[in-house]
Amino acid sequence: MKHLSTKSSQSIVAGGKLISFEKPLIMGILNLTPDSFFDGGQHNTVELAIRKAAELIESGVDIIDIGAYSSRPGAPLISVKQEADRALPLINALSKRYPSTLLSIDTFRSQIAQASVEAGVHMINDISGGTLDKNMFSTVAKLQVPYILMHMRGKPENMQELTNYEDIVLDVATFFGQKIAELRALGVRDIILDPGYGFAKTIEQNYELVHRVDELQYFDLPILGGISRKSMIYKKLNITPEEALIGTTALNTLLLSKGVQLLRVHDVKEAKQLVDLLF
Repeated sequence: MKHLSTKSSQSIVAGGKLISFEKPLIMGILNLTPDSFFDGGQHNTVELAIRKAAELIESGVDIIDIGAYSSRPGAPLISVKQEADRALPLINALSKRYPSTLLSIDTFRSQIAQASVEAGVHMINDISGGTLDKNMFSTVAKLQVPYILMHMRGKPENMQELTNYEDIVLDVATFFGQKIAELRALGVRDIILDPGYGFAKTIEQNYELVHRVDELQYFDLPILGGISRKSMIYKKLNITPEEALIGTTALNTLLLSKGVQLLRVHDVKEAKQLVDLLF
C-alpha cells in the first residue's frame, strides 16, 4: 500500500528535542479569547483551558498553540497587559502539569513572546511575520526557539482591505524570501512557513494558495497549513463554522498531499486520524 511522504530531512529543535516532520504533526488550537470566530469564550479561564489542553493531549496533539489575542478579521486591539494576563497563567500551569508537551504562543508582540518562553513555551507563532513588532526577529534570535513565519498584510482590523496581489503565490514567496534572509542574518535556525490562509486574502486567493502550496517547498522549510473551520470553507459552502469539519478535513487532505508537514486545527482527533490513514 502506497502512503504519502514528507521531506524527512526537515526537522526543528524544540523543548530540547529533535522534532521530525517525517510524519506530519498536529498543532492543536487553544484560544483563550472571548471573541475568536469558532470557540471564543469557551476556554477563557485557566481551569477551562487546562481541561481543553488535557483533551487535546488525550487526542494525540503534538503541539498546543496558545492564543490570547483574537486575530479574526476586524478583531479589536487589546493591550499587552490583557494579552499577558490571559496567556501567562495558563502557560505556567501547563508547563508544570504537562512538561513533555510542546507549547506554542500565538502572538505578534515580542514582549509576549519573551515572557511566554520564560514561562515555558517552546516556539513562537507570529501571524504578522515580524511586520507588527520591529523587535520580534531579534527577540526570536535571542531566545533561539522555533519561529512560525506567517504571511499577512496590515493588521487584523484592516487586513481584508489589502488583497491586491500580482500573483498570490509569488507574492507570498517573495515575502518569505525577504523575511527568511532577515531571520538567518540574526542567527535564527528553526523556521516554519505559514502561507496565512484567511489573512489579507480573498476566498479565491486562499484556494489558489491551497492548490499551489507545494511551490513554497522551494525554501526547503516545513510548511504549516492553518485552514481549520475558516471562512474560506464555511462562506463558500454557506454553512456555519460549527458545520465546517468535513470541509476542513477535505482541505487538510489536499494540503497533506501537497507536502504540508504541520496542520493547525481545532479538531485534533480527526486530524490525527487523517494523518494516520495517509502516512
